[in-house]
Amino acid sequence: MKLVGRQPWLRAVMLALFLIGAFFLVTNPAARAENLDEGKPAARLFADGCSACHRRARGLAKGRFTVTLYFFLQQHYASNSSSAWALASYLESVDGAPHGPTRSGRARPSPSRTPGSLQRPPMPIPQH
Repeated sequence: MKLVGRQPWLRAVMLALFLIGAFFLVTNPAARAENLDEGKPAARLFADGCSACHRRARGLAKGRFTVTLYFFLQQHYASNSSSAWALASYLESVDGAPHGPTRSGRARPSPSRTPGSLQRPPMPIPQH
């Protein structure tokens, strides 16, 4: 069905309706995507999105550079760049946090030395 040749005004009306519809679709606030992660702290982002598979955040950065981790999270897991950066920084800070004393550190008490304590020198080796 060829309407363009018979009624040129119909083409102009269809184009106008299309442009009006596109304008309302673009400017409608309900049509815009909403960022559900906006304003959440990084620990909450981890709890909401990562804790289903990872029990703890410690060890996930594994000594990677923050930028490398950011690009990985942005591409695969985060909904936007700001949440990817927040997660990368959080994971790095958790890995950089000092851990508790190690088992070997707890088992071996440090020797108590006072400034005035005397220690015996080693015994001389007998000469034959």
